[in-house]
Amino acid sequence: MTQTHAAATRELPSTWNPADVEAELYERWVAAEYFTADPNSDKPPFSIVIPPPNVTGSLHIGHAFEHTLMDILTRRRRMQGYEALWLPGMDHASIAVQALVEKQLREEGIDHRELGREKFLERVWSWKEKHGGAILSQMRRLGDSVDWSRERFTMDDGLSRAVQTIFKNLYDDGLIYRAERLVNWSPEMRTAISDIEVEHKEVEGELVSMRYGDGDAAIVVATTRVETMLGDTAIAVHPNDERYRHMVGTEVELPLTGRTIPIVPDEHVDPEFGTGAVKVTPAHDPNDFEIGKRHDLPMLTIMDEQGRIAHTGTRFDGMDRFEARVAVREALREQDRIVAEKRPYVHSVGHSSRSKEPIEPRLSLQWFVKVGPLAQAAGDAVRDGRVAVHPPEMAKRYFDWVDNLHDWAISRQLWWGHRIPIWYGPNGEVVCVGPDEEPPSGDGWRQDEDVLDTWFSSGLWPFSTMGWPEQTPELAKFYPTSVLVTGYDILFFWVVRMMMMGLYAMKDRDPAEAIPFKTIALHGMVRDAHGKKMSKSAGNTVDPLEWMDTYGTDALRFTLARGANPGTDSPISEEWVSASRSFGTKLFNATKFALMNGARVPSEPLARESLTDADRWILDRADALVSYVDDMMEDFQFAKATEALYHFTWDEFCDWYLELSKVQFDGTEERAELTRQVLGQVLDTLLRLLHPTIPFLTETLWTALTGRESVVIADWPKATGAEADSGAADRIAATQKLITEIRRFRSDQGLKPGQKVAARLSGVSELGLDEHVPAVRSLAKVTEPEDGFTSSASIEVGLAGGNVDVELDLSGAIDVEAERKRLAKDLAAAEKELTGADKKLGNESFLAKAPAEVVDKIKARRETAEADIARITARLEALPQG
Repeated sequence: MTQTHAAATRELPSTWNPADVEAELYERWVAAEYFTADPNSDKPPFSIVIPPPNVTGSLHIGHAFEHTLMDILTRRRRMQGYEALWLPGMDHASIAVQALVEKQLREEGIDHRELGREKFLERVWSWKEKHGGAILSQMRRLGDSVDWSRERFTMDDGLSRAVQTIFKNLYDDGLIYRAERLVNWSPEMRTAISDIEVEHKEVEGELVSMRYGDGDAAIVVATTRVETMLGDTAIAVHPNDERYRHMVGTEVELPLTGRTIPIVPDEHVDPEFGTGAVKVTPAHDPNDFEIGKRHDLPMLTIMDEQGRIAHTGTRFDGMDRFEARVAVREALREQDRIVAEKRPYVHSVGHSSRSKEPIEPRLSLQWFVKVGPLAQAAGDAVRDGRVAVHPPEMAKRYFDWVDNLHDWAISRQLWWGHRIPIWYGPNGEVVCVGPDEEPPSGDGWRQDEDVLDTWFSSGLWPFSTMGWPEQTPELAKFYPTSVLVTGYDILFFWVVRMMMMGLYAMKDRDPAEAIPFKTIALHGMVRDAHGKKMSKSAGNTVDPLEWMDTYGTDALRFTLARGANPGTDSPISEEWVSASRSFGTKLFNATKFALMNGARVPSEPLARESLTDADRWILDRADALVSYVDDMMEDFQFAKATEALYHFTWDEFCDWYLELSKVQFDGTEERAELTRQVLGQVLDTLLRLLHPTIPFLTETLWTALTGRESVVIADWPKATGAEADSGAADRIAATQKLITEIRRFRSDQGLKPGQKVAARLSGVSELGLDEHVPAVRSLAKVTEPEDGFTSSASIEVGLAGGNVDVELDLSGAIDVEAERKRLAKDLAAAEKELTGADKKLGNESFLAKAPAEVVDKIKARRETAEADIARITARLEALPQG
């Protein structure tokens, strides 16, 4: 062992304990500026912008999954010689933060409206500085190789400038307008919310059928929201419905209100559903809103901002919407207008993801983006191949959404966020103010009170984070970004908005350079081990930080990568993370063994003619691994790449080559030295291939192996280009099979794993396996027969090209009587199992009643019992006769 490698071995602890090294290694990487991207570099660019987590957030398993995949891509490209930028940051999360601070104020007995806008915002910024961004430190725990020098926040000065600029540009181009439209309304937060902030849940409600009008003018409609009948302005029927043809164009009395409403024909109505007649409440239902527009119906808003009945002129004004639901229903009952009630009636209801309350469709004056031309451009960028969607089958989902976009409501009735840069004058003037313009001043001028939807600023993320609207070196080097890694569940929201905004902001560029990203790599959701969606109510959520504490960060990352198939959901369990920790321990011990035996990375290519079959085989397998991992990584097939790395490491390198190397170390010094170099070369390749996935362990092992600075900045491995030695591969495969069959036979005979017995091997020379006989004897624990050898048992091992006969002397190796008793006991248990299975399968009454899966299990048990009986009987017959 050389002095260098003796020292390297001492650097490794006796066991691998991730907690001892992870934090220190990460801070060393950051301090060395390995993750800092240089926009003036001559290297080809690679860039990813992180989907900005909410400032209120903490690392959940979905974050850990997505960040692991992004880090794998980034670390690999960095090693491949790219100037790699992974840009981090956070989203200001308007609704989430406003709700949180409002709650804190309520607990102090303070109403935020009484506090006032400026004081409230001071409290928010104070909270952000003190408590926000916990997830950033957790990203460090995960090993994210992000460029911390470029960390951004969607409310920082630079991003605020970008928001004002693009708002002004869109407004001046006629793509932003103000109008009354139906929006998702949160009565608790008193604001419009976006589609992505609405969660649809199945709830138990009621379906009430009620009669409007009397006698021949009567018509029955049904609803799950009885209270909205106070805002009905029509009843709609299908124009071809013969039942109501005579009523079209007439009016019917609307109960409780003193109003009459028309009956209108509309093809939206399904004549087969319910009574074929539907109530129309244009200001409180999306479908009704469209009917109202088609027929120029009045749009009566009957609820205030807090979800209370208002402006109806009835006794229900002032009631909460749910209180009114009961009161209106009972008032109709008193008038004998309730025709039918179905309760419980399970149906889907939208809820606010923040306040958890049912949202209320509500007609409201809001600011909108006219998405038609923007959506067209976003669709064309994928259609013409400038942006690739991966996996390709997910593109249909993209088109289904982008081709059917409605105008985007971008105003929110909140205080925390980017305030809309519109000023209103005393004489009805409306002025949009850009970032370098002075807002109008004087009596009567005021700024719009609303703020912009969070998704408006996050839609600018790929270019605003790089300094747009200024033409910065970062923008020139790293835009468009290389790949967007994100979940298919937000494909329709965030991704489409970034596409629209990026193509619009960069419209003066070449079309191929205007796109925000070249590839959209979609992944699924992390689910539990049974494939179920994780939720607090189901009790199956996991805390990745706890698993990292218990098993180490690398174990979590390896498990997540091993389950990451493009576009599909990924199950995970603690058992699998524990297994990944065992994998890390296996790799650690293998490297430590190699270093203790002087393994070193050769400075020159190895002369293959001097190597053994085992050496050439493992080097060829490493070459094949490099090529396969490259192919899979380029195709975002993380699971397949990680699975290949796992099996090469565990099955081929550790279980076989390390064991074969021990035999070679017992040979000549020349042979031992070549083995050290092969071990070093394979380990060097393997650790670099594994580094993007398990960065901490590979950094520890690779620096110990090579004595070099860091694997983070090492070159990505390349295949040697040597022609694979198929003959060596065949001979190693034959040797492995021979060893495996002897081991299996020994186990069947009851030999202890380390117990050596004499054996004669016949047929080895004819198959060209003489070189491998020492390995067979060492690994199968069979010694050279001495004079007078007599076999007491034998097996024939069929190999490609012929057979090898293995004769063993088991006399004295096993306690024949004890083994016979043990086998007899096992045989009796198997025969009892077979009898029990036969009895059940022969019972016609049982078979007639038992579920098919139960019968199948009994049949499987019967087959197993039969196999056990045959196996045990054979072993009994093979025992020496006493």
